[in-house]
Amino acid sequence: MKDEEMRQLGWDIKRNLAKINYRIHTDAIKENLIPPKLNAGQINHIYATEADVLNMALFGMTAKQWRDSSPGKKGNIRDYANISQLVCLSNMESLNAELINDGIPQSERLKKLNKIAISQMRVLSQDNSVKKLTNKGE
Repeated sequence: MKDEEMRQLGWDIKRNLAKINYRIHTDAIKENLIPPKLNAGQINHIYATEADVLNMALFGMTAKQWRDSSPGKKGNIRDYANISQLVCLSNMESLNAELINDGIPQSERLKKLNKIAISQMRVLSQDNSVKKLTNKGE
């Protein structure tokens, strides 16, 4: 029972990490990238494209590419991310929001975010605090 509680706690921590900067990111998209008079499908496409910028920078693939390569898995790529990846993703949401606010083109943002993801993952994968969280959540 204790092991199950720890797994559940780890899952909750991971999901909440993924949500931390989501609002900052979506607000920047809404304020800077969504022109007036778009229909709901067009608006959703813009949000999905921006989510895929983060997915490409961190995971090296879009959500669709992950779904196509993982037919037996439910959910999305972020549901299978480890704590280090989710911390990095949360950081990148905030950073991408700032880059969007600064008017940086998407292709340039992707390059910058990929460099940042590589650098942060290098640090996070060696950080003892993150390792302790990872071990408790598994």
